[in-house]
Amino acid sequence: MSMVTAGHSIRAIVLAAGCLTALQAHALFGDDEARKAILELRDQVTQLRQDNQALRRSLLDLQSQIDQTRGDVASLRGQSEQTQRGVTDLQRSQQDWGNRLKQLEPTAINLDGLQFSASPTEQHDYDAAFATFRGGDFNAAQSALTDFVQQYPRSGYLPSALFWLGNAQYATKSYQEAINNFRKQLSLAPQHTRAADAMLAIANCQVELKDTKGARATLEELGRKYPGTDADRAGKERLARLK
Repeated sequence: MSMVTAGHSIRAIVLAAGCLTALQAHALFGDDEARKAILELRDQVTQLRQDNQALRRSLLDLQSQIDQTRGDVASLRGQSEQTQRGVTDLQRSQQDWGNRLKQLEPTAINLDGLQFSASPTEQHDYDAAFATFRGGDFNAAQSALTDFVQQYPRSGYLPSALFWLGNAQYATKSYQEAINNFRKQLSLAPQHTRAADAMLAIANCQVELKDTKGARATLEELGRKYPGTDADRAGKERLARLK
């Protein structure tokens, strides 16, 4: 081999070695960058996982808060409904008490020339008893009016109740009881609108009891105390027949 040829071979080897070294260095640097990229990617994935877990925890906390809020709202709704029921019950109770108080409040009454106050219950009981009398059931009327007189001994209705009670007793031929109640009426209210009629009714009862002398005395008293009344005129006719 010539020297020239040998020199070329050496340069070729050196050049080839340099290229190989460069290639190896390039490969080495490429692996480092790839590793670095992989590590960075792993870090990003790890961070994303951590962020995802944190987000999940936040969502769970939020859902728990929502559930708690819903529970609180339901509880408040239940309390509100209970309060509303309580208010409704209170209003109903107040209305009931108002109605009861109205039943106890006296009402102004004007009856047979008398003005007085009576409770609604008292007024109802008298009206019911008088309606029974007007219906012609004199036994029931006698019972109802007797109950009224006993239950309301200070009632402004008492003079009228005694008058109608006496008439019911007259209708059932309880003449002496009728006389007693007519006299109670006259003693209680001698100027009552129906006082003259009560005295005439006493005379009629006495006639039925065959007490002619008593009937005459009653009719004469009627003329003295209540002259010019319809009862007085009827009494004078009855007195003339008795004589």
